[in-house]
Amino acid sequence: MVDAKALLNEIGKELQPVTEQLLRHPYVEALAEGKIGRENLRLFAGEQYGIIASDLKSVAHLVNRFGSAPSRDFFLGILQGERAAWDALLMFAHALGLSEAQLREHEPLPGAHAYTCYMAWLALYASDAEIAAAYLINFPAWGQNCGRLSRILKERFGLSEKEVAFFDLFAFPPVTFETNALIVIQRGLDCGTEPRLVRRAARLLQAYELMYWDTIYNQVIG
Repeated sequence: MVDAKALLNEIGKELQPVTEQLLRHPYVEALAEGKIGRENLRLFAGEQYGIIASDLKSVAHLVNRFGSAPSRDFFLGILQGERAAWDALLMFAHALGLSEAQLREHEPLPGAHAYTCYMAWLALYASDAEIAAAYLINFPAWGQNCGRLSRILKERFGLSEKEVAFFDLFAFPPVTFETNALIVIQRGLDCGTEPRLVRRAARLLQAYELMYWDTIYNQVIG
């Protein structure tokens, strides 16, 4: 039998070079150093608008797919988090002078949109164990970067707690998230989900996360 926690620890070690790139990403460093202005934050908001809109649909589909499975509650929790992020994103965009109509008009950059496209693929075709593993590997790095962005936006740009709530939601996930994800992964492994597919889902989602940051950085810095 494959132990989910041991497998995820192995995957985390294998992907550590990518995770380190995420946690030391030049976009976050440039924002902290004042090299990215307030106007350029609109790109971040526009890309996240497309991502959250797509992810809401993807996770809603997961709730439907696994509605009678034990993993249902795990995905319901993710859906509730995405819904809260949607409202918080609109608050962040409003602080930048963006209306929802303007957000809808934003044309996503291919490299920044790749993450959410793969998330949609996972929602359609992957097992619940693969998806839970991809989330479990990906969310900590995204959450740490969001925590840094929250502090930077308050200190450098004077945004309020409400205006950075989008970032704080990801920086402070529910304390039960990891435990619940591991339960889903372990159940999937016990039922025959191949570890190589779990590894693949985590590896690709983490790579697409890095592609997101690289894309928006190159767009604003050039």
